[in-house]
Parts: sequence; C-alpha cells; structure tokens
Amino acid sequence: MLGAEDKMLVFLTGATGFVGRALIELLDKRGQHRLVAAVRRQPIDLPAGVRSELVGDLGADAQWQHALSDVEVVIHTAARVHVMDESVTDPLTEFRKVNVEGTLNLARQSAEAGVRRFIFISSIKVNGEGTTLGKPYTAEDKPAPMDPYGVSKKEAEDGLRKLASSSGMEVVIIRPPLVYGPGVKANFLSMMRWLVKGVPLPLGAIHNKRSLVALDNLVDLIVTCIDHPAAANQTLLAGDGEDLSTTELLRRMGKALGKPVLLMPVPAFLLSSAATVFCKRAFARRLLGSLQVDISKNQELLGWVPPVRVDDALATTARYFLENQNK
Repeated sequence: MLGAEDKMLVFLTGATGFVGRALIELLDKRGQHRLVAAVRRQPIDLPAGVRSELVGDLGADAQWQHALSDVEVVIHTAARVHVMDESVTDPLTEFRKVNVEGTLNLARQSAEAGVRRFIFISSIKVNGEGTTLGKPYTAEDKPAPMDPYGVSKKEAEDGLRKLASSSGMEVVIIRPPLVYGPGVKANFLSMMRWLVKGVPLPLGAIHNKRSLVALDNLVDLIVTCIDHPAAANQTLLAGDGEDLSTTELLRRMGKALGKPVLLMPVPAFLLSSAATVFCKRAFARRLLGSLQVDISKNQELLGWVPPVRVDDALATTARYFLENQNK
C-alpha cells in the first residue's frame, strides 16, 4: 500500500468551478493521488487531504513555479468561459488573454518544472457549432470553431501540441459538450425552472440529436487520463454515450423533477423563422440543431465508458435543484 508521500501529486486549476469542485470530490474520495488546488483567494473549503495554493489571475504574467514544485500532473480547467451576452467590444482578445496566453504560460512553466502530463479541458466548440443528424464529430475531425471562445480554445490546443513536441511533456486534450449536473447554471438551469413552473413550451416536435455529458462522467474521464499510458498526447471527446433530442431531454428532465411537461408540437421550421426575426438564431441552433459526438475512441484507447446513465444523472441534477431552488 502506497504511503501519502508515494502518491502522484496532481495540481488543479479552476478548483472552485463547476468541474473543478467535482474533480476535487472524486479525487479525494478515491484517495489515489495527492492534490494541490490552485485558488485565487483564501480561505476556501477543501477536504482535509487537499492542499490549496494561492495564485493570482490566470494570465501571461502569472508565476507558477512555487505551486508546481514536485507536481507530476496538471489538470487545467480554469478558463474565461463562453457567455451568451458578451459585453466587451473585442471578445476574442479577452478570450485569448486567459484561454491562450494564460494556458500556454502555465504549460511552459509546467514543462520547465518537470511536470509529466498536462490535461487541458477544452471545448467541443473547437470542432464547430453543430453536426448533420447522424454524423457526429470525432476527435480526428478538422477543427472549425465559429465563435471567439472556440477559436481561443483551438489556439490553446495548437500551442500545447507544439509544446509537447518540443518539451516531452505529455498533453491530453478533452473536449466536452454541454456539461450538466448538480449546481449547473445557464440554459440548463433555466430549463429546469421552466419545467418546475409548468411553463408551456413550443418544443414538442423537435427531432434533433444532441450529445451532453454528465458532470460525473466528465470527471471520471479526466481522472482516467491522469495516469493511463494510452492517453498521452491524445485528443478525446467527452459524452454520455446517449444522444437526446430537445423534446426527449425536456420530457426526461420533467420526469426527473416529478413535474408534468407541457410541450406544444410546433414545427421546427416555424421556430427557426421566429428566432431569425427576433435575432435569436444562436439560441435556436442549440434548441433545434444537432450536435453529436463520437466517444468510441475513449473505449478503444482507454477502455473507458461513461459510468453514469443519462437518466440517473438527470435525477441527481433534479434532486439538487429541488433541494436548493429557494436558497
């Protein structure tokens, strides 16, 4: 049995984020690795076995040398995230400051510190914004990002691959689609609020297919990549292994919430036309279009399959929402 000093030391950025918190919980539960969590302010509530390291903002000038001492694996989840209503005049420049310059600065210092593997949480937006029904994205597809966030993630990936080839530090890139789970925000949270309130929705005849990934499935894949030999220098897509139409998702989420779902069968082309009139085409694309990912590479390469079924993940998400909606 390994003593604490013999366990691999893992350094995590984005420790207070949606994915970071779940990673801390899973790594602490399994107890197979020592963990250092990068935080921007103290104090922070962490498990007893997890050490925090106070760092500044994630940018091109950030200094990481002290935090990276003896670290073998870095899991980089911190990022400037995609937002629906961007307020800055030049969003690509702002995304690049954190997602490209900040990421590559951390990665270069990681390589110099002797870090063996750098796991980068990217985004399916590197692949693009949507797929033809039945033709999912694969990890080997030519990237085609369409918005500043996706472009910044793609540029970070490119820089990391160059660094891997020149330094010998292994790089693992994971591109998740929409992540849901306990504490999920944004559109998924809005959807649950609509369903709980019994709001009638004109989404009863949507025949698209979209891949999602449950938080528990994503963090399990990330942890698998910490020390799996075959993950080295690979790009992997994350997903639940079951694609849902918008209509199916609403019905199954309603069941998880214990609420009747009021869906009106409005044809998708009418909804799309209305979205164009009201300048909501991007939002409509997420509701009406398809975005599928092929995760077969994960099983072939790593022997990994999603450990949590979609309905179980939806039930966990719903339970947390119902317990905390009035807090």
